[in-house]
Amino acid sequence: MPRSEHTVSEPDLAAVEAGLDALDTPPVVTGPRPWQRALRVALPPLGALVLGIVVWQALWAAALWPEYQLPAPLAVWNEFWAKANSGEVVHIVWTSVHRAVLGFLAGVVLGTPLGLVVAKVRVVRAAIGPLLTGLQSLPSVAWVPAAILWFGINDAAIYFVVLLGSVPSIANGLVGGIDQIPPILPRVGQAMGASRLAAARHILLPAALPGYLAGLKQGWAFSWRSLMAAELIALSPQLGMGLGAYLNQGQAFNDMPIVLAAILLILLVGVGIDLAVFRPLERSVLRARGLTGSFA
Repeated sequence: MPRSEHTVSEPDLAAVEAGLDALDTPPVVTGPRPWQRALRVALPPLGALVLGIVVWQALWAAALWPEYQLPAPLAVWNEFWAKANSGEVVHIVWTSVHRAVLGFLAGVVLGTPLGLVVAKVRVVRAAIGPLLTGLQSLPSVAWVPAAILWFGINDAAIYFVVLLGSVPSIANGLVGGIDQIPPILPRVGQAMGASRLAAARHILLPAALPGYLAGLKQGWAFSWRSLMAAELIALSPQLGMGLGAYLNQGQAFNDMPIVLAAILLILLVGVGIDLAVFRPLERSVLRARGLTGSFA
């Protein structure tokens, strides 16, 4: 009996299957060398920094503002260098950074299960979903007076403000990531007999990772901003000298070089954490999904 002209041979089927497997496999992208990637990451910010200093120097030379309002870049550098030589810069930065990291990690521990519950339980989402969004938009500085009255001027008040700044962003980021998961994935987990905890660990969190990572990044930014607000207002010798207290010191003594040095240190820490921690995480997550984007 003659074969139908629509019959597909086994080699053709194997070729089709190989093509489908290739579509499912993330493409292997040969990225730049480490030193090239470092230059690509470091040169644009350094170029912007140099341009900003040049504009700053030109404005200072034009004498549009008095010296106490706009000091020369050299005066700010001298202030920073004096603090660096005495070792105070390390102490000041460490005081703030370790508080921010501890508060952020506590926010991750609290915000992750909260985001899971809000995303998967309709009653909880209807009850506190809008509240989380409202808390995320509320300036963290508004919590500082209440925290001082509740806890006193101590580390507990500072960590309370940091938590209220980070938890809503982390939870909302995870909720947004879970909302974008294809419905078929949770059904597959149920069909395979996965418990809710196993499904959350092995299906929901990995699938929602891009949105969750965006929430973590935003949560860190809010943690850092909240900490600066708390340190700027809650001042006590027991709390030590953090970046917020250092900034307040410059304002109290009408010392603009100290104010600008503190602002630049706050900015450098924020940019450094992003480049050292969150940028590599974003790159690895995107590459694992075959999405190189701007991180290629």
